[in-house]
Amino acid sequence: MGIPAPPESVSEDPAEEPPQAGTTQPRKKRFRRIRHLLSLRTVRAILALFAVFFVWLCWSIGSALAAPGDDSVVARVAEWARDHHLGPVVTFLEDQQYKANPPKIGGRPTIALAPDGTPVQSGTKPTMKPITPARLVSPAGPPLPNEGTWHTLGSVNGTPALLGAFLRPDNEHTSYVAAVASMDQRLLRFSLHPGELDPGPGKWGVPPSVPAGQRTGLLATFNGGFKISDNEAQGGFYLNGTTRGTLTDGAASLVFTKDGKATVADWGRDATLTPNVTGVRQNLKLIVDHGKVPDSVDTNVESGWGLTIAGKYFVWRSGIGITNDGRMVFAYGPALSVRTLADLLANAGAVRAMQLDINPAWMSFQYYEPKTDPADPTPVKLLPDQERPANRYYESTSRDFTAVYAR
Repeated sequence: MGIPAPPESVSEDPAEEPPQAGTTQPRKKRFRRIRHLLSLRTVRAILALFAVFFVWLCWSIGSALAAPGDDSVVARVAEWARDHHLGPVVTFLEDQQYKANPPKIGGRPTIALAPDGTPVQSGTKPTMKPITPARLVSPAGPPLPNEGTWHTLGSVNGTPALLGAFLRPDNEHTSYVAAVASMDQRLLRFSLHPGELDPGPGKWGVPPSVPAGQRTGLLATFNGGFKISDNEAQGGFYLNGTTRGTLTDGAASLVFTKDGKATVADWGRDATLTPNVTGVRQNLKLIVDHGKVPDSVDTNVESGWGLTIAGKYFVWRSGIGITNDGRMVFAYGPALSVRTLADLLANAGAVRAMQLDINPAWMSFQYYEPKTDPADPTPVKLLPDQERPANRYYESTSRDFTAVYAR
């Protein structure tokens, strides 16, 4: 009698069961095919998402780069990144740049302490006695040749109307030069212009540039303040009946009136929206009030006075003020803190003053020389080392600015 064969072992894995009668494909192979198809679809879905994201990214950055204005590529990309929640990345990169090139301590200026160019003349016979401000006292100590001395940048009917002076900003950053401009409102009129992107489109009645045909008598232009659209300015913008943001009581305000004059005010206290007001540009709080610099300029510098490169105090800053005799004074330069900017304006005679924009990508002051064509004067940088080109406002610009004309 033969020995019976041992029973075949039975697999507990259904996928390894022998194929049943009528089955055209082993179950194991069928499962493998399903997993392969699912994996392939997942990869395709991920690739499709990446493709959509890449297309959107190219479109978004391309739109930022192609937007109106003369902003540099670096400035446009940085603004795009901050607007898309990549601020920490931008801050990190700026921090590395700042660490590689921090403001120097000590040294002497490498530029002349006098503006370039020749005085702008409008007419030849003086029509009134000029206002001659006292020489500015250097915060760095004994003055260097020409330091703090006023130079005529523009005249109206033979009378100096626009003056400029250079000086070192403090007794530590002595290799840097700040500039102060004095503007006589008896001879000058001021015009607020919007920016293409900030405050943005609106029925402003004024172009975002100084176009050809509107340049006769142009003597100066200077930058505005922080972005209104993101409420960085902590206030609003008003021009010819249109408002962007909210005009806020207590905000430092550059105010324009129908007679072409301007002033700096604490909104709600020194000025309100009367029919005589044509424009208002608000930005933070006053940094000079009643001729004095408040202690608040030393507190919450980054959160209260603007996001600076790498969060440092000493960066490019600009500001404007009003004097007791009605002149407007503008100050700007590198390696400035809020306090040293305020001190420059107070020492130039400002009784009320406000900070405008900060960081090199956004600020500038130009004066204009008629040379051969008074209808198309040549722009000149007041500080030769400012980043923005002299002709920036001859093109459509992304942010608001002020133009100054002969009366």
